[in-house]
Amino acid sequence: MANEQHEGGITRRDWMKWSASGLAVATAVGGQSSFAAKEKAGPVATNQRIKQSLVNWCYNKAWPDVDEYAQVAAKLGCQSIELIDPKHWPTLKKHGLTCAIANCHGFPIGFNNRDQWDECLAKLRLRIGQCKEFGVKSVITFTGMANGLSKEEGAKNCVEGLKLIAGEAEKNDVVVCLEMLNTRDDTHRMKGHPGYQGDDCDYCIDILKAVGSSHVKLLFDIYHVQIMNGDVIRRIQQHKDWIGHIHTAGNPGRGELDNTQEINYPAVMQALLDVGYKGYVGQEFIPTRDPWEGLAEAVALCDV
Repeated sequence: MANEQHEGGITRRDWMKWSASGLAVATAVGGQSSFAAKEKAGPVATNQRIKQSLVNWCYNKAWPDVDEYAQVAAKLGCQSIELIDPKHWPTLKKHGLTCAIANCHGFPIGFNNRDQWDECLAKLRLRIGQCKEFGVKSVITFTGMANGLSKEEGAKNCVEGLKLIAGEAEKNDVVVCLEMLNTRDDTHRMKGHPGYQGDDCDYCIDILKAVGSSHVKLLFDIYHVQIMNGDVIRRIQQHKDWIGHIHTAGNPGRGELDNTQEINYPAVMQALLDVGYKGYVGQEFIPTRDPWEGLAEAVALCDV
């Protein structure tokens, strides 16, 4: 998946208005671009009440060497690099990290299309086995594209298909997380997903309730939920028992969590703590400027 760079960003003065921890980060990094210079700034996350993770596809072009990438994550105070190939899991472990959620089949296919079940099930079974062996606790899945299916038929197929993997997930204590994605943004293939069937939070929750497994839950992506549904904090409160993983990004644009976007991330993080959420929060924004600075700001902001 592509990690494209864009122009734009906020000033240091803007960020210092956001949080005192942001001031500490800005002062420590001193505007330098190398990791060696910036490592003196960490760890950024000090409260550690929210377990944070870096989503691999967003930042692996900035740090293609996995050893260095893992050092960046650790120095930020993150505990995971997620959606990264299992061949890299031993490197993460060497640096005291885990993979919070494993990748699997991509979002264009999923359980709403019955003729895609075999592929989804084969890939999920392989990944669940790898997760069990290495101690990774979650794996991602998708509804897939609508491909002419009605919402009702797609939901029925998802329920039946997910029930086929639920028992194996339970047996291996690995949570399968169904991700809801937005279909409104058509400007970039990773900012929105026109044609994706699971584009409504409540629709996905209804599927999960019908599956009825403690190990089939929702990947609650705050960015996507904000675009399609809004009312993010109330939805966290209502669906707390079905949330298996969290992703972030600024809206609009899927950029940094700065003051160019509309989501109040400290309040959302506090809502997660208030409902007793114990899982990970994956930083999944597309960098528009220096990746370290954007991540340091985002991690500090979410470290409530």
